Amino acid sequence: MSALMILAIGSVMVATAFLSGIFGMAGGLILIGILLVLLPLPDAMALHAITQMASNGWRALLWWRHVRLSIVVVYLAGCALALGAWGLTQYVPSTPVALLMLGATPFLVRVLPKNLKPNPESAPQAVIYGVFCTTLMLLTGVSGPLFDSFFLGGTLDRREIVATKSACQLFGHAMKLVYFTALIGQSASVNPLIAAIAIAASMLGTSLARPVLEMLTDQQYRRWATRMVTGIAGYYLMHGSYLLLLPFF
Repeated sequence: MSALMILAIGSVMVATAFLSGIFGMAGGLILIGILLVLLPLPDAMALHAITQMASNGWRALLWWRHVRLSIVVVYLAGCALALGAWGLTQYVPSTPVALLMLGATPFLVRVLPKNLKPNPESAPQAVIYGVFCTTLMLLTGVSGPLFDSFFLGGTLDRREIVATKSACQLFGHAMKLVYFTALIGQSASVNPLIAAIAIAASMLGTSLARPVLEMLTDQQYRRWATRMVTGIAGYYLMHGSYLLLLPFF
């Protein structure tokens, strides 16, 4: 990889970590889309996992007073169930299928009956979403839209959402790293220099975002976060459909 490409990827990582530092979302979704274009899928997944572990871990540390540990513990139980199940199958989807799965999930959540609407303070829901979000994490690289919709459905304030999501995602991406470097047959490899740049860039972008989050109100946060989830999910649906249909033209 050329020095210019490394610089470009590092800049993208700072920008996406900054975005995630404000909303606790979207940055990872954008980054995985870029990495999937530049790298083989397993390598992209592994590098993305390292980047997101650094970003989410640092963000959880910055906001540790607002982490809802009860949600994190129950959510991780669902994550462990999904890792065990998919570790047996070792399935890796094609890029178009991964994109379509990413794009469809938030729209499916919105058509659920009212009594099944997302609520992160519900222990049974936390386990269920832990299973499905980790499934998306292992198959597509991120759980983004589904995970974000889950946390936006409750009554947590913006700091609690960002902090608690970050703690959950730290462990979720760690499971993804294990999956793509140790469990599946087509194991990934990551250049140590790129990994170091990814960690530094993620921490920098996350730190720069903190004062911006402080300035937002909870209403502003939820409004813009919902718009971002819809916009990114819609893009992935269109792009995945295009890649899937391209061989027929």
